[in-house]
Amino acid sequence: MHILVTNDDGVQAPGLLALAQEMRTLGKVTVMAPDRNWSASGHVKTMDRPLRVREVKLADGTPALASDGAPSDCVALALLGVVKEKVDLVVSGINPNANIGHDVTYSGTVTAAMEAAIAGVMGIAVSLDSKPGQSELDYGPAARAAAKIASRVLADGLPQGVLLNVNVPCLGDDEFMGIQVTRQGLRVYRDALDARKDPRGRPYYWIGGEFPTGVDEAGTDFGALQAGFVSVTPLQLDLTARDVMDGLKDWWK
Repeated sequence: MHILVTNDDGVQAPGLLALAQEMRTLGKVTVMAPDRNWSASGHVKTMDRPLRVREVKLADGTPALASDGAPSDCVALALLGVVKEKVDLVVSGINPNANIGHDVTYSGTVTAAMEAAIAGVMGIAVSLDSKPGQSELDYGPAARAAAKIASRVLADGLPQGVLLNVNVPCLGDDEFMGIQVTRQGLRVYRDALDARKDPRGRPYYWIGGEFPTGVDEAGTDFGALQAGFVSVTPLQLDLTARDVMDGLKDWWK
């Protein structure tokens, strides 16, 4: 099997290295990732400028490709022909923070896997639920959990247009409660606007605020993480709110 590994934190991020090393136990791995951090970039397709790709080496000496495009650009470039060999699976991560609830619309990690699903290739996004201010993260347990899930995906496949959003508690291998299939939970954002002025008196703004939390509800991604489970949420590309369609049709009768 041929696995493409990417991320949104940049090609030299430690989470990507841990993920690539573990994916090599399942098959051939090609790494293609952004040359800088694209966190919270969302689903980007760069069409107003050319994209560059160059060869680099990861910290373990293995080769990789770096692009000046977004995470979803990296996947598109690889699948459109920059990577010559057919790709069977795209795995994106490991993000240092969880991507749960509405995070999936912001996350470059998740939207890279979405780009794979759009192209008809199976995709998995992997994130680690680290705590605010936590340093020296150990990505090994999350990488091994991702490999376990990826092996099942390679064996059994995924429905067309479906990707898996995997979030892993920041625990040791023997501390996980197990793997739980979940639905998207409710992320609680505490954004705040910080308005400032530059030395010439012109206003500028930072969007900041406290670290987001979530609603601890059983069966959700956030609830699973709180209980010590690896959360696996199947996401679909079809965002249609089908239960609203009939009501909207009544507007034009």
